[in-house]
Amino acid sequence: MLCCVNPDCPKPVNPDENNYCHSCRAELIPLLGGRYRPTQVLSDEGGFGRTYLAEDIHKLNECCVVKQFAPKLQGTGPLTKAIELFKQEASRLQELAEHRQIPTLLAYFEQNNYLFLVQQFIDGQNLLKEWQTRGSYSETEIRELLLDLLPVLKFIHVRGVIHRDIKPQNIIRRQSDGRLVLIDFGASKQLTATVQTKMGTVIGSHGYTALEQMQDGKAYPASDLFSLGATCFHLLTGVRPSQLWMQQGYGWVASWRQYLSSPGKNRVFLSVELGEVLDKLLQLDIQKRYQSADEVITDLTPRLSPSSSVPPTILTPTFAATRVNKGPVSSQPNNKLQSQLLLGSSILVFGLGGVWYFQTRPNPMREFSQPISPLIQPKKTVPENPFLPEPLNGHSSDVNSVAFSPDSTTLASASDDKTIKLWNLANKAEIRTLEGHSSWIWTVAFSPNSKALASGSADKTIKLWNLETGKLIRTLEGHTDGVSSVTFSPDGKTLASGSASQDKTIKLWNLQTGKLIRTLEGHTNGVPSVVFSPDGMTLASGSWDKTIKLWNLKTGKLIRALEGNPDSILSVAFAPDGLTLASGSKDMKIKLWNLKTGKLIHTLKGHNDKVNSVTFLSSASPNCVTLVSGSSDKTIKLWNPVTGKEIRTLKTGSGYIYAVAISPDGQTIAGGGSGENILKIWQMIQ
Repeated sequence: MLCCVNPDCPKPVNPDENNYCHSCRAELIPLLGGRYRPTQVLSDEGGFGRTYLAEDIHKLNECCVVKQFAPKLQGTGPLTKAIELFKQEASRLQELAEHRQIPTLLAYFEQNNYLFLVQQFIDGQNLLKEWQTRGSYSETEIRELLLDLLPVLKFIHVRGVIHRDIKPQNIIRRQSDGRLVLIDFGASKQLTATVQTKMGTVIGSHGYTALEQMQDGKAYPASDLFSLGATCFHLLTGVRPSQLWMQQGYGWVASWRQYLSSPGKNRVFLSVELGEVLDKLLQLDIQKRYQSADEVITDLTPRLSPSSSVPPTILTPTFAATRVNKGPVSSQPNNKLQSQLLLGSSILVFGLGGVWYFQTRPNPMREFSQPISPLIQPKKTVPENPFLPEPLNGHSSDVNSVAFSPDSTTLASASDDKTIKLWNLANKAEIRTLEGHSSWIWTVAFSPNSKALASGSADKTIKLWNLETGKLIRTLEGHTDGVSSVTFSPDGKTLASGSASQDKTIKLWNLQTGKLIRTLEGHTNGVPSVVFSPDGMTLASGSWDKTIKLWNLKTGKLIRALEGNPDSILSVAFAPDGLTLASGSKDMKIKLWNLKTGKLIHTLKGHNDKVNSVTFLSSASPNCVTLVSGSSDKTIKLWNPVTGKEIRTLKTGSGYIYAVAISPDGQTIAGGGSGENILKIWQMIQ
């Protein structure tokens, strides 16, 4: 199909063979700039131009976006000025496109008395469509959005550019990496405002546009920040600022919090800190508002997100589960990280979970050969529904990681509220709170002797805690981005840590000295999951780069990469025999891998959102194994890994599940995430 580029044409799409538009009778232009074939209208600027999806015939019909500016250029005066402004804006966009989260400028030219600008096509979904598909965002996802976009705003503001129209429709989550991309910059808006004859033309969108921009047509960095705050409000509450503006103008801004618990909607839980940030973003008085992106980042610091769009879940090894980058998001996420991330040790792995591979195992590889009997049965002392969760209340924000002590007496939970809580499983009472990290805590793991705990945070540090005294033993520093996964070696002498997107490395630490042993490099994105093999000879890592890597710990060399997953790996876990690996992914599926051959055994389908956590539980019998998964679809599922069939689903009530852990004695499942009850446990028996 071929699009008519008359901006007033009511039905611009034509068959390829037409020379003149079947609707407006204008002559069709097969190629713009001699190479760009317009095929579809993406948006309409109301007679002042349109945005088209086009094919670049010089690049094997690769998709691109063509922006048209109108009205037709004729005469001098304002229209001559418009041409000058167009060239200036095109040059500026070319400079801005140096940033990976801004579309690349491919060309700009004049043709048939129209101005055209060609930009990179971003394959992904804008946040309005994403919100319509998956519902309102969590607090953590809003923080990830802010920390992904604020550096982009800083980048453009430093170069003298104000976007002027930030809203969910103009933010795309790039499919390839989950990062947020800011689109639709001021070139068309600036030009339109220049050539329009009527006075008082406003660039922006009602409800998202700051007061000074709406009244006076003047925009500043603080104006973009107001729009970003309105965007966060929309995605957080599900209430469109444009609708509120039509009803009450700017009256909604002073009372925006009332929409956190609108009738007919789930209650939105918001921390004091993020609430204060949104308060300041949404100030009507520009003097009381944030003046720069850096100021907002400072108030969120050190809530460093692993790069938004990355997946929102990370796991830690040994009896622990975790999540970093919840989300998309996302994402990233994501999002979360999501996208969302960390998982514990041998029995359980979530989010960025772990992988164990027996490179030196003498026996030949075998898969599960007999039907696996469900290991989890209802606890007979529970009178009615044993699968209803029991909440553990104490955290004030999302729980990203949960881990059981190897002796099954204690549960640890790590949260966005910067605290770790220890819980007595016998009476469900809080034992103590560990404080010391300066940002979100993404992962926790118990030492094999249950005497120490390791935690990793967005503040880029790892902390080791004495569980008898609750005191800090030491802090390990060296990562250049948030620590998304930690795990102890089986002998308790070594700690492995994985980091988020700006770092992408795995580090091995000597726990006796606190010194770095070795850094493993090879992933091209964040590493949300690391775990030791049961014999301590191999480390497995799962990454947002869609691969799982197996490492020889003696040499630091790569043994094998498991590839072929279509989306980010959020969680990995070894089966008890050490011969099979499970992975959870942003693509909503669970995969079982043969570690000897590196081949895929099964793909388990049943979740309808990201699989943030997978873990195995087994009894003394090698053929009695259950696979457990937690998802952003608000469920935990139990699977028979031999048949690939679902055994049962545990309903969580509300909120995403970011981390899942099973106590070593098999009597308790813990789930951490978002929602009303952000930490839940289920009492089970073997």
